[in-house]
Parts: sequence; C-alpha cells; structure tokens
Amino acid sequence: MNNNQGLSSLWKLEDWWAVWFGTVIIIVALAGITGKAPKLHTWLNNPTDTFYQYKRSAALETKPADLEIGKSLAKVFSYDSEKKALVLKGVLSEAKRDHLKTLSADPAYKAAVDEIYNQPLERTSSVFMSLLWMGLALAIMTAIGLAVMGEKPGKYIIGFIGIFILAVIAELIAKQNTIEARGLGYAFWALLFGLLISNTIGTPKFLLNAAKTELFIKTGLVLLGAEILFGKILEIGAPGLFVAWLVTPVVIIFMYWFGVRILKMSSRGFVITVAAATSVCGVSAAIATAAACRAKKEELTLAVGMSLIFTVLMMIFMPVLIKMMGMSVSVGAAWMGGTIDATGAVVLAGSVLGTHAEAIAAVVKMIQNILIGLVAFCVAVYWVTRVDRDPDPNAPKPSMMEIWYRFPKFIIGFIAASLVFSFVITPIDSSWASDAISSVTKTLRGWLFCLAFISIGLESNFRELAKQLVGGKPITLYIIGQSFNLILTLIAAYLAFGGILFDVPKA
Repeated sequence: MNNNQGLSSLWKLEDWWAVWFGTVIIIVALAGITGKAPKLHTWLNNPTDTFYQYKRSAALETKPADLEIGKSLAKVFSYDSEKKALVLKGVLSEAKRDHLKTLSADPAYKAAVDEIYNQPLERTSSVFMSLLWMGLALAIMTAIGLAVMGEKPGKYIIGFIGIFILAVIAELIAKQNTIEARGLGYAFWALLFGLLISNTIGTPKFLLNAAKTELFIKTGLVLLGAEILFGKILEIGAPGLFVAWLVTPVVIIFMYWFGVRILKMSSRGFVITVAAATSVCGVSAAIATAAACRAKKEELTLAVGMSLIFTVLMMIFMPVLIKMMGMSVSVGAAWMGGTIDATGAVVLAGSVLGTHAEAIAAVVKMIQNILIGLVAFCVAVYWVTRVDRDPDPNAPKPSMMEIWYRFPKFIIGFIAASLVFSFVITPIDSSWASDAISSVTKTLRGWLFCLAFISIGLESNFRELAKQLVGGKPITLYIIGQSFNLILTLIAAYLAFGGILFDVPKA
C-alpha cells in the first residue's frame, strides 16, 4: 500500500506538515498576534550594527517639501554608524547618478544632506530578542510536527540551534553594504557555509538531525503563495503572460528532450529537475519537481547549486549587457524576469535599470512562479503514466489516484494561500494583506529558505557531487538549456514589450 494513502497522511507526511506550518504562520500574521518578524539591517564596518535600528534624520521625516529628496537619499545612501555619516550604497545605476546630479543643484538637497551628516545617530531598537523568540518558535513548531511523524524532537531542537546560528551568520554577511550591493544574498552564503562544514571537518551528527531541507523550503513555498497575487498579473496583463507562460513549457520540454535523447543522461529525474529550475524559478521549482518525480537528494543538491551559481552571474551581467545593447528598459526587464532564477535576484537586477524595470521584472517573475504547481502536477502525471510505468503491456494501468499520491501536497498550500490573499484578504483590506506579508510571512519565508540552504550544504559532499558531474553532462545540460531560455525569452520579451504585439506603457 502506498504510504501516502489514507487520512493518516495528513499528519504523517512532511508535505502536509509544511501546509499546516504555513497556515499557522499566515493566521498568526493576519491576526497580528506578534510584531514584525526580525530582519537584519545593512551594515558597513561594524557587524553588530546589523542587529540595531538607527534613528533617522528629521530632515527626512518632518519636512514635506523635502520628501522627494528624502526618498532619493534613502535609496542611494546608507548610514555608517561609526562615522555618523552617509555612504553610497554600492554601485549606483546610471539613472540614479543622473538623478543625484539633478538634485545636487537644489539648495534644499544640500541642506538635507548637511543636516543628516551633522545629526548624531542613536540606536533605537535591537532585534536580538525577537531573533531568539523567532528561532524558538520555529524550533518548537517544527519539532511538534517531526515528533508526530516519529522523529526525536529533543535531538532535532539541539541541532536546530546550530543551524539557526549559521543562518544568522549567513544573513549577517549578506547584509554587509558592499556584499549586498553586489547581490550575494543569504542563499549563497548559507550554501557555502554548509558545504565548507560538510567537506572539511564533516557535518556533526547533531546538525544532521536538524537538516530538514525539504521541510523548511516547502513551508517557505506555502508562504510564498501569499505573495503571488493574481491582481499583479493584471498590472502587466497579456505581455507578462506571453513571456512567462509561453516560454517556460517550451524550455522544459526542450531541456528534457536534450538531456534524455541527445546527452542520453540516465537519470530522467535529474534532467527534469534541472529543466524546471532553469525555466521557472530555480530552487523553488527544483524542490517541487524533485518531489513529483522522486529525484535523489544529491541530484536535487546539484541542480540547486548550478542554479545559484548562474543566478549570481546573470544578475550581475545581464543589466550591463542590456545597457551595452541599448535595449529598451521594458524589454530588458521582461528578459531578466523570465530568465534569472530567483525572485530576489530579479528585483536587484531590475533596480539597476530603474523602478519601471524593477516592477516589470518582478511581476514577470511572479507570473512565472505561479507555474510551480502546474509543473509539479504535470511532472507527476508524466512520471506515473510514462516514466515509472511497468513496461509489461499486460501490467495494470496506473490509476488516477497514483497521480494524487505522487503530487507534492505542499503545492496545495501554495495555491490556497495565493487564492485566499488574492480574492479574500486583499479585496477586504489591501493594507491588512500587505502588512501581514511585509511584516511576517515574507521575512519568515526568507529565514526558512536560509535554513534550507544551510541544510543543503550540510548534507552535500563534493565527492558525491563530482560523481554526478562525470562527463560534464549536467553542466552541458544547464548551459545549453539556459542559453536556449535566454534566446527564446529575449524574442518573446521583444515581441511582448517592444510594442510589436501589445501596447506597453513606457517608463
């Protein structure tokens, strides 16, 4: 009997616990039971600054006439608490530099800058206690689910403390001013720390007890559903749908065909996992697809690792290439939104081209993210009916229930959260929905993903990964697939946002 059968699966399966955990967090967020989930702050020279909030200058808060100046300053400057001054936030885009030149001719701008430079900064709040409470709450909540599933909660909690500390360190490094400006986010550092530990001293057993990669990321994906609002689709409408939904299935099918037929790779599960990561949204799609086709954990790790490396490279170089080519901002933004594998990286890359590009890139990626559930379902159907089917012609045909057993249940939570926030919570009170997302669910999703990346690294061994890279076929699959994705998405972006097929508002 399939272990997914029966009502007992509701409390025995990790997928369902991800749904329950996500539901609890969303209810708590909507009820306003807790305050804001803790975020670390950008720091320059003193790492401890990341744990504190600083009082802002009255020049930005009390002078309506200087509001635009204040907004501009906030975007391009950050506080150096040691020098009590303002410093440029990384490398400014050309648009921001031009904007600064315009403002610098305004006497009010100089007055605002002088006032901020001369005003002492004071620490007004710390996130230490809220971090501790959040870590404790996550540990207890997840330990309850694991205990019901038959695991030992005591050993898990001890290991969770270690993984949580590593996650905080990864977030801290990612928040360093220059590093943050370069786009090296928490995912990169979390995976790096985990890999360093597992491939040097070896991962201690107590940490492995808490390395629940899929539980963390599946719960985070349920929370991501609350951010995928169908109203966002309407902001861009047909052009966004054209880019996100036309290209994605074509790339998946091409990469699967190329990997299986041309490269003749033996693991079809690995091929489809890499294809989903490349064409949809990196890690999230990889997790969902790997669950649907039951790919091996080391195959998932390799797919995630390749996705992260190329995401960083594309995030850095695509905006530069778009400028060099003199490409339309709208076309370039849609191109990035459809090809860069992580939502956060898409937003950072889009911001280099301006707020208009940032909005288009983010919404195209959100529209693409909706396909996570559909891709997982289609993969489950194909694997049950074709890949894992008994080749004996006399063997019984697989039932429709087998597809249900194979389907990743956490996707139900992802879709439900999206529907509830899109058609119930947001229509009732959009600010209520926005506050719940920005204050709690989005931040907790980030922490859960960070825990997941730490866990991936802790469970990964380079020797095992090297076995997967024999012959270079995985890298070839990814490079050829991503190249095809870049070309096809660029054509679609040009047709949709270049004024060929649709009328698109200009920046």
